[in-house]
Amino acid sequence: MNIQTQPQRTPAETALIDAFGERVSYLPGDSVVTVKRDEAIEALKTGLPNRKVEAWHYTDLRRLLATVPAWDGTLAAEACEPLVAGSSVLAVLNGQAGKVGTIDGLTVERLADKLTDGSLADTLGTLDAADAVGAINTAYVADGFALAIASGAALDAPVELQNVQAGGQTHVRFDVRAGAGSKATIVERQTGTADALATSISSLDVADGAEVVWIILQEQPDDATHLARFQGRLGKDARLTLFIMNAGGKLVRQEVNVDAAGEGADFQLRGVNLLAGETHSDITMQLDHSREHTTSTEVLRNVVTDRAQGVFQGQIRVAQRAQKTDARMACNTLLLSDDGEFSTKPELEIFADDVACGHGATVTEIDHNHLFYLMARGVPEKDARGLLVKAFLAEVIEELDDEVVIEALEARLNAWFDAHG
Repeated sequence: MNIQTQPQRTPAETALIDAFGERVSYLPGDSVVTVKRDEAIEALKTGLPNRKVEAWHYTDLRRLLATVPAWDGTLAAEACEPLVAGSSVLAVLNGQAGKVGTIDGLTVERLADKLTDGSLADTLGTLDAADAVGAINTAYVADGFALAIASGAALDAPVELQNVQAGGQTHVRFDVRAGAGSKATIVERQTGTADALATSISSLDVADGAEVVWIILQEQPDDATHLARFQGRLGKDARLTLFIMNAGGKLVRQEVNVDAAGEGADFQLRGVNLLAGETHSDITMQLDHSREHTTSTEVLRNVVTDRAQGVFQGQIRVAQRAQKTDARMACNTLLLSDDGEFSTKPELEIFADDVACGHGATVTEIDHNHLFYLMARGVPEKDARGLLVKAFLAEVIEELDDEVVIEALEARLNAWFDAHG
């Protein structure tokens, strides 16, 4: 007789499950939210996903997440200076949302209040049995912000959503609804000062004709774990530009789930991964083209040094009725170390017959001819390498149509090179 047994739980799995009984009574939510939390914990009891799960093949979470720090309510975090001067800052400090200010064209509410009255209960839960990010966040999310951009509103300055941790655990959510014809730039900052487990889920609904630029800047400390998801839905003729810069963290998983659900919708993803030390950083994207005449382009540039490991999994799915879809995806990696690694898995799943879709991936070293050219003109080797690497990355950053934002991101890029050059 063949008896199936559950593998012994890891210390991280045990910590996540055992802490729930102590924490749940302190977490906001009505009865429906509480049921969602209970279901999430039950999902975690089956174990964290390992490399046998296809979506986690390159990021064996069960092995990589060795321990989980305990929640510590005595820790205090401080908001950081905004990426772009003059931005409206909404900060979640060690899991607790700060003051809610008044912003023209924007309604802001604390997520804890929305969980208490149950109005955001339908956004909680897991996508499937392997959705560890959704399960952990649903079980423990305590606060965040819910934003509604008025129809036709054009926000004068960026809105910066900060998730700042000071250690222990933080679990937050940002829920944003962009009304029809609105325009906005949202900056999402993920940072902290200590060893921590931080989860974050951002949801964005872009209504018909609206345009949103969303920038994710992840700069967690070298010993922190950051598990996050961005999920978006685009209406008719909606435009979304998502820019991701990963520049920190010990273990990072950034998921991107976008549905181009309206005819004529356009999605643009640009990403920069700055990987050093022994970080393991994973961007996993699933993009659905659900209606006709939708377009998308995804371009990621990665720099890998030391013993860092990087992953990009990108799947584009084109529905049968999504004729005239135009979708392109590229992932380019620059390896600066013999010990560094980067794994890519681009996928196309196409059910329509009148489309233009393609993908590509490259992994290379610095071009020695280019390096020789600069050195022959008196540029020291270290400076020459820095110039070539920065040029490789700046090309993607400069596609953003905002000089102030470009300068701010290039400043973060330079800061990373100063620390790891």
